[in-house]
Amino acid sequence: MKAWILMVLALLLPVAALAEEAKEGEPKVAYISLSPPFVGNYALDGGPKLRVFKADVALRVTGDAAVAAVKHHEPLIRNQLVALFTQQGVDNMSSVEAKEALRQEALKQVQQVMQAEEGKPIVEDLLFNNLIVQ
Repeated sequence: MKAWILMVLALLLPVAALAEEAKEGEPKVAYISLSPPFVGNYALDGGPKLRVFKADVALRVTGDAAVAAVKHHEPLIRNQLVALFTQQGVDNMSSVEAKEALRQEALKQVQQVMQAEEGKPIVEDLLFNNLIVQ
């Protein structure tokens, strides 16, 4: 009985190896960090307090072609994100829910840039690795 179990296990090992090889043929997910981090002022409402933000942003894409396209259009993406961040008010940067809404809007705008430039949104997600507001 033990010999039979060992034989079945030995036969299953190559199947597991083939399954791993099949995964290697699929496009790989990549995270592109937009560097340097975004730093600037926000909520310029004429008040006495200067408000500053710092955002470390990463974009998730799938495949080498998507990575190349995002890197090619990075200056335009950065410009769009700087414009978005500097337009925010204090309420849009203060709570977790507000930051999530900002993340969703940033993703939408990056996808619009890529749609206009490449004909498809390409970027699957936008992540804040770090978002500091003062």
